[in-house]
Amino acid sequence: MLSWSHYLILMRIKNTDERRFYEIEATSGNWSVRELQRQYGSSLYNRLLQCYVLVDLKVDKLTHQDLGQMQMYVNYYDRHVKQDFEKPTIGILLCKEKKDTLVKLTLPEDANIYASAYELYLPDKKLLQAKVKEWVNEFENAR
Repeated sequence: MLSWSHYLILMRIKNTDERRFYEIEATSGNWSVRELQRQYGSSLYNRLLQCYVLVDLKVDKLTHQDLGQMQMYVNYYDRHVKQDFEKPTIGILLCKEKKDTLVKLTLPEDANIYASAYELYLPDKKLLQAKVKEWVNEFENAR
């Protein structure tokens, strides 16, 4: 059951189908008001790419449910929000841990969804410098 605060957020969504989508997801997912705001506010539009970019931050390891949920959001935007002249929607999942095998087995090969692990702290300065040198050497040797 949604609270009045949930409906205050939902009432701002002009598109009826989009509003209904978030209402169903918030109810079935038992989203808090904060989660609803985060989910609704996590879409961006990239003018250069001419596409929507959906970003989801997970504070734990990536699950197949997370990937499926992002696939559903990407499908929704592609089918109900995107205009014909725009390119397909991109989904980005940022998580504490991810397994490449899980991503490959869960998503179709042509999916526009990308998952990446994030770090809470930057590595040591000397380690970063060594990595940059390593990448430069790899790049130069690849020529």
